[in-house]
Amino acid sequence: MDYKATLDFLFSQLPMFQRSGPAAYKNTLENTLKLDENYGHPHRKYKTIHVAGTNGKGSVSHMLAAILQATGYKTGLYTSPHLKDFRERIKIDGETIPETVVTNWVSNFITNNELWKIQPSFFELTVALAFDYFAEQEVDVAIMEVGLGGRLDSTNIITPDVSVITNIGLDHVNLLGDTLEKIAAEKAGIIKTDVPVVIGTTQDATKPVFEQKAEQVGAPIYFADQEYEVPYSLMGTDGKQHLHVEKNGTAAFKELKLDLLGQYQHKNIPAVLKSVEILNEKGYAITEESLRKGLAAVISTTGLLGRWQVLGNNPLIVCDTGHNEDGIKAIIAQLKNTAYKQLFFIFGTVGDKDPGKVLALLPKQAKYYFVKAPIARAMDAAELANRAAECGLKGEAYPSVIEAYKEAKNEADKNDLIFVGGSTFVVAEVL
Repeated sequence: MDYKATLDFLFSQLPMFQRSGPAAYKNTLENTLKLDENYGHPHRKYKTIHVAGTNGKGSVSHMLAAILQATGYKTGLYTSPHLKDFRERIKIDGETIPETVVTNWVSNFITNNELWKIQPSFFELTVALAFDYFAEQEVDVAIMEVGLGGRLDSTNIITPDVSVITNIGLDHVNLLGDTLEKIAAEKAGIIKTDVPVVIGTTQDATKPVFEQKAEQVGAPIYFADQEYEVPYSLMGTDGKQHLHVEKNGTAAFKELKLDLLGQYQHKNIPAVLKSVEILNEKGYAITEESLRKGLAAVISTTGLLGRWQVLGNNPLIVCDTGHNEDGIKAIIAQLKNTAYKQLFFIFGTVGDKDPGKVLALLPKQAKYYFVKAPIARAMDAAELANRAAECGLKGEAYPSVIEAYKEAKNEADKNDLIFVGGSTFVVAEVL
């Protein structure tokens, strides 16, 4: 089996949420626990950090990874979904898992599974691969990003040094619940006995849910934004954000450089800083120098893609994977702080979510290119254009993301802005 055949097995023969949606979601950890037992409980062989949340968990995971790498720890990083290559999901010190490792591991699983008789989903098998690879490579610590929810997520068999929940928004309501409280209860499932938990954003609806769960299991709980705050930042000539960070109202970090753009990162930084503080209390040796070094080079250190990523200039071309209501609000806020003459908006979404609330948020002054990413879950471009028209958005449907992208670049002037987003899969096509 070569790498192409391996990917075909993973993507086509296993239930995959990104492709088939809720049908691939499991309401039990049974398969994950069986796989973990069969591979000798690999996640117990190194330290872990667990990161959940509706928005920002990818950025927080990568920032923590960059900081730990800058400190000198051999750092595993598991995230999802991938944008360009499956191997983006599993990295050690910023290097993706080799193709040969993926191919050999999957081949061995197929052989062993003739006896095991496990029927895993794509995500369950991918998590097992990550756990096993990190153990085989003897990482010092692995950061595990939750895929969906928390309580029933395949990553939720670890006992981490710290758990992080960035925020709660209305996303995947058909699976996690239709209120913030219900979704918070699912994500609170990662809170473990005696393991400190950091909540990135304090919300009236969800705070009691987290406090109750933490009290039940005896977990110390910290609301990061009640201690740390980023009141402002400036763009430096080096192309990085220069953050002014306060702790309890007093300056804590001046000129803290961050190469991730987007003002919404201001909300992620408190969770990162509080987590670092807790890790040091647990015996880690993260200095301010390594913290600064890591944050200043998150992209080059970890290979993070799709977070207010600048793809070109004259015209300015930006993509962002924010796709739910809160994510789009953050993008709109960033657009308002960006100078441009005209806005060209390439937009697509999935078909198993009602796009109405997101469409209502989008700027009406823009010219839209409605697209369908090449996955079964994607909403038809013509249908999306019709729904958008009901919200006062003007534009046309295009047969492919790339065709829309080319047309927008042809039409845009050097002082204009082309934005690509609405779905991770739309951004993936452009990248």
